[in-house]
Amino acid sequence: MLIWILGSIDVIAGIILIFGGLSFFSVKILMIFGAILLAKSSLGLLKNFASWIDFLTGLLFLISIILDVPAIISIIFGLLIIQKGIFSFL
Repeated sequence: MLIWILGSIDVIAGIILIFGGLSFFSVKILMIFGAILLAKSSLGLLKNFASWIDFLTGLLFLISIILDVPAIISIIFGLLIIQKGIFSFL
């Protein structure tokens, strides 16, 4: 059950990255998803690739508050985290 919740957070974060564009959402939403993804990456202690995807995507959310992130980077990280979320449902 917990894996499905964490997987759904991944899918929602990926959808935000791909379709929404980071400038469309408020700062609060970006900070919440960034903090959640950074907390999820600490569960794996950055020992596996999935934890690194969470860590880098969380940083991307937090950096996008300050800087303008190119769309291709958002799309790549969005696809990676959606793929990770889908595999957690299997």
